[in-house]
Amino acid sequence: MKLDKKSMLLYVVTDRTWLGENKLDEQVEAAIKGGATFIQLREKNLAYDIFVREALKIKKVTDKHAIPFVINDNVQVALEVDADGVHVGQSDAGAREVRRLIGENKILGVSVQTVEDALLAEQNGADYIGVGAVFNTSTKLDANTLPFDTLKDICRAVTIPVVAIGGISEENVLELRGSGAAGIAVISAVFAKPDIFKASQTLCNLAKEMVRE
Repeated sequence: MKLDKKSMLLYVVTDRTWLGENKLDEQVEAAIKGGATFIQLREKNLAYDIFVREALKIKKVTDKHAIPFVINDNVQVALEVDADGVHVGQSDAGAREVRRLIGENKILGVSVQTVEDALLAEQNGADYIGVGAVFNTSTKLDANTLPFDTLKDICRAVTIPVVAIGGISEENVLELRGSGAAGIAVISAVFAKPDIFKASQTLCNLAKEMVRE
């Protein structure tokens, strides 16, 4: 799947913290129906076979709605379920090596915090870049908050789409206006809400306003 910049508008990352009695694939579908344009399955502690089963369920949903679907960190799972791609962080396998493993036709996303890392990621085959944390976030307590100007500089430095991540909510998303980011990536701003559809819908509308120059 080739990456369309418009698909970066509302990038939703899964988190089973707020799952309760619900099923993750049902929550993902609610988010997509509300306006999510991209889905990342993020699982740090699932056994491999359970991870694969969960990924296959979500892939069925994203395929139905023609939404890009990537796996966080785990190249093996991504290849086994034929996900659209992989997203890796700075501490994970290098972008060049991941690109070699997944081939040229899969989507590769890389998390960065500096212009230098962004340029290197692009050079090594990244299709898009995640930049953050742009605000304080409860999801990654060790994440340093990046200045707005750094986000702006990264967006200017690369030719591939940039998605802002980290602590983004309905209340602060418009503070990112003028950064050059193609969209926002969120976790709790969607999945921690009692009405996932509505939360996704609201954020999608705000993201459209944010990217409007």
